[in-house]
Amino acid sequence: MHNYVEINGHTIGPGHPTYIIAEMSANHNHDFDLAVKIMEAAKAAGADAIKLQTYTPDTITIDCDSEYFQIKGTIWEGKNLYELYGEAYTPWDWQPKLKEIANNLGMDLFSTPFDETAVTFLEQMHVPAYKVASFENVDLPLLRRIAQTGKPIIMSNGMATLAELDEAVQTLYQAGATELALLKCVSSYPARPEDMNLRTIPNMAQTFGVPVGLSDHSMDIAVPVTAVALGACIIEKHFTLSRNMKGPDSEFSLEPDEFKQMVAAVRTADQALGKVQYGPTQIETKSKSFRRSLFVVEDIDAGEPFTAKNVRSIRPGHGLHTRYLPDVLGKKAGKPVKRGTPVTWDLLSHG
Repeated sequence: MHNYVEINGHTIGPGHPTYIIAEMSANHNHDFDLAVKIMEAAKAAGADAIKLQTYTPDTITIDCDSEYFQIKGTIWEGKNLYELYGEAYTPWDWQPKLKEIANNLGMDLFSTPFDETAVTFLEQMHVPAYKVASFENVDLPLLRRIAQTGKPIIMSNGMATLAELDEAVQTLYQAGATELALLKCVSSYPARPEDMNLRTIPNMAQTFGVPVGLSDHSMDIAVPVTAVALGACIIEKHFTLSRNMKGPDSEFSLEPDEFKQMVAAVRTADQALGKVQYGPTQIETKSKSFRRSLFVVEDIDAGEPFTAKNVRSIRPGHGLHTRYLPDVLGKKAGKPVKRGTPVTWDLLSHG
């Protein structure tokens, strides 16, 4: 177990910059040039990585119209699984080319495999990591095959009970995985903020001792920023050039300007988290002079006592600390003191 993961020189874990993944999924609408434009826009919007999905309708399901295969109660209602995946899959012959283009843009590219043939294919592409989708975190044979590659693995926890997630994690480790990150995920499209339960993120990190992030299907950038504040090290978001370009995933994908705003907000959160710090920071030191301290607020003659009327705690901070007010009151001035003089010990008569 490591509390960090290394992907192509990116260290992912507490204290390191959040790793931001743009999920292309089906938003290319089977147009290779559009896929390239999506990657270029994702780079411009600040993504560290592009994620694909590697399956065909036949590797993920079967062509069957029985009721078990009909989609109900989601944005894809009215289709069967085979039809949906035929519409959504990314052609395999594109994927090596897309990886080369992404790498030339300075981004990592990896994918979610949905069966063992996809893992074999992605190994030939030399992907730097693997993603396990929420729906596949119960496919233990697939998890074993992915773990055998020895590559870093990022796994979503959507729908998994704690026992199921533990079984998946142990399966990966027993099959040879050494670097693992988990993503909190709500498998609802789009997901509502009230369903996110982001407090699970620090609990997952503590329970499994690995970096934890968020696979976010919500449409609100406050959600990933909150996740980062709670310790998320990875943010994965679906990315599209425009939600007007309708596709299976367009409704819960961010457009370039939105993604850019999210990245900027996450980077600000990264900076703001900092470290445990008490006392003035370097930038605050110059502000210390504006603190309160003890000042003489009326002219005082030599031998006259300091009283609550002629000594007060006021700004600025050049006099004695306010804790010494009881020690000063009642003492006599050793010399004349003008209004506006900071109180110091040498003003007091020592006779």
